[in-house]
Amino acid sequence: MDKNEKAKYETRAKVLKALAHPARLKLVDVLSEDDQVCVCDLTEAIGTDMSTVSRHLTQLKNAGIVESEKRGQMVFYRLRVKCLKQLFGCIESVVKCHVDHQLNVLS
Repeated sequence: MDKNEKAKYETRAKVLKALAHPARLKLVDVLSEDDQVCVCDLTEAIGTDMSTVSRHLTQLKNAGIVESEKRGQMVFYRLRVKCLKQLFGCIESVVKCHVDHQLNVLS
């Protein structure tokens, strides 16, 4: 693997690592439903404190998944790309296929 190819795969891994937490997956789901969402609403959707949600959002932001805009005292987040819903659909297809295979093995 050459340097450029390695960098490509490391970048992909960075994005996947940022998504690899249930709370961050929920944040992406919530953000995919609206153009912009206030941190206070995200805190309510996740059901945890503001500092925990902020740490998750920072990881998503550092991976390039979300971006933010400050308006007065409030910070609004949005997805940078909308294609993550398709990725989630693909992941769910993989899970379903695996479960179907396991059920066939047991039959």
